[in-house]
Amino acid sequence: MSSLELDENARETIALLASGGDARITLDPETGLNRYMSAPYPRDLIAYASSTANDISAPAFDHVAKLVQGERGSYAERLESLRARIRSAYAIPGDTEVVFAPSGTDLEYVALAAVLGKAGEGIHNVLLGADEVGSGCIHSAHGRFFAGETARGIATESGVPVRGIGPVSLADIAVRCDRGLARDSQDIAAAVDAELAQAASLGRHALIHVVHGSKTGLILPELKEIDDLIARYGDSISFVVDACQARITTEAINAYLSRGAIVFLTGSKFMGGPPFSGFALLPARWKRAAAQLPSGFVDIFRRAEWPEGWAGRETLADEDNPGLWLRLEASVFELERFQSLPFPQVRRIIRAFNDALQSEIVGPLGLDLVKPHAPEEAGEAREHPIEMRTLATLDVSSLPCARTFDDARKLHSDLADGGLRLGQPVRAVRRDGEWGGTLRIGLSMPQFSRWAPLTDGDLAMQIKSDMNRIATRLREACRG
Repeated sequence: MSSLELDENARETIALLASGGDARITLDPETGLNRYMSAPYPRDLIAYASSTANDISAPAFDHVAKLVQGERGSYAERLESLRARIRSAYAIPGDTEVVFAPSGTDLEYVALAAVLGKAGEGIHNVLLGADEVGSGCIHSAHGRFFAGETARGIATESGVPVRGIGPVSLADIAVRCDRGLARDSQDIAAAVDAELAQAASLGRHALIHVVHGSKTGLILPELKEIDDLIARYGDSISFVVDACQARITTEAINAYLSRGAIVFLTGSKFMGGPPFSGFALLPARWKRAAAQLPSGFVDIFRRAEWPEGWAGRETLADEDNPGLWLRLEASVFELERFQSLPFPQVRRIIRAFNDALQSEIVGPLGLDLVKPHAPEEAGEAREHPIEMRTLATLDVSSLPCARTFDDARKLHSDLADGGLRLGQPVRAVRRDGEWGGTLRIGLSMPQFSRWAPLTDGDLAMQIKSDMNRIATRLREACRG
C-alpha cells in the first residue's frame, strides 16, 4: 500500500489493527512490519506464509476500514454479533459458547479456566508436540504468563503464574520421533495413557490436547483413539483440540464438539486474517459447570470476550479492545467468503496447488516433502485429509544454503526481506545428527476466494507462476 493510498481512515485502521495485543503485534517504525514480518495492510508480494502469519487482504482491509468509519455499538454487541456469525459459518449448535482471546497462546488459559476445580489437587495438562504448536503455549498451558505484557497492556513477567489458576503440571508428548518422523495415533494414545496414570497419582484432572493441524499438518490422536479414552476414563479427563491453524472442516469441528471437546482456532493462519486473534468453541455444558474465573484473568481478558453468564465474568474490566475486534472482523470476513465456496472449487484449487508444488519446486529442486503422517500409514484419505493439503513442509536440507535449521531460518528471513513470504522453518528433519532445514508453503482462505473465479487453465498458470518464482528465488539464494 503506497503512501498515496494512506488517507486518514486507512492510517487509523492500520493503527487499530496493530493495537490491543502483546508486543508481538507492535510494528517496527522503520519497516512497518511486526516481528513475523507481516503487515496489517495489503501488500503486493508473493506470500504463502499462512502457517506463520498473513498480511491482511485488500477486500478484508476495505471491510474493516468501513467499520472504523461507521457506528460501532458496544464492544459486547460487536463480539456477540461475531459469535453468531462464527456459529453460522461452521454450522455448529446455536448454544455453543465462544470465548475470544488476543492470540492462540492466550487460548490455553480458556481451557484451564474451563476445567478449574474438577479435581482437588489441580490440573495435569497434556500437550502434544509443543514445538509444533508454538513456544509461548508452553508457558500459558502451564498457567503462567508468556510475555512481558498482556493484551491489556499490563506489565508481567514470562513464567510467573497467573493468579487463581492453581497447581498445573505439564507434560509434552512428542509427535515426531528423534529422526523427525511422525508417530502414529495408537502410539500417541499409549503415551497419553501413561500421563493419565500420572494425573491420577497426583489427584489432578487430566486436560488432553489433540492436535488438528500442527505446524507440519499432523492430526493426532485420531477420533478412534479419542473415543476409546472417553469410554475408559469418562469425566476424569477433558479434551481440547488445538486447531489454531484453522485447517479444519466443519464436519471435523462438529465431531469434536459432539464429544464434549473444546476447540481452539485463530484467525491469523489459514483463515487469512492479520495476527493476532483467536477464539475457543465450547459445548454449552462447559459454562453451566464452570468455576469462577481465576482472579489473574483481569490482567488478560476484557469482560465481553467471555460469554454472558460465565461465572466470574463480571470481575473482568468492562472496556473495549477495538484492535482485537477488527482483527476478528477481518478473519470472520474471510471465513464467511471461504465457507460460501462450493466444495468442488476448494478441491480443484488444492489440487492445482499440489500439482504446481511438485512440478515447479519439489521435482526441479530435488526436494522431499515432510510427511504429515506416520511412515506406515497408508491410504490417501488418512494420509492427506483435504484440509491438510493446503500446507506443505519442504525438506530443503539438501540445498547448500539451508542444510541446518539455523541456515533455513536465515534463508527464510532473507527471502522475506526480498518480498517472498513463506512459513517459518520447523524442526521436522534430521540431517547428519542435527535438525535440518525446512520451509513451509501454505494456502490461505483469501487465496481461495481470489482464485475461485479463474478457469482451470488460468488457475494452473497463476499458481505455477508463483511456485516457479519461489524455486527461482531458492536457486538464487543458494548461489549467492
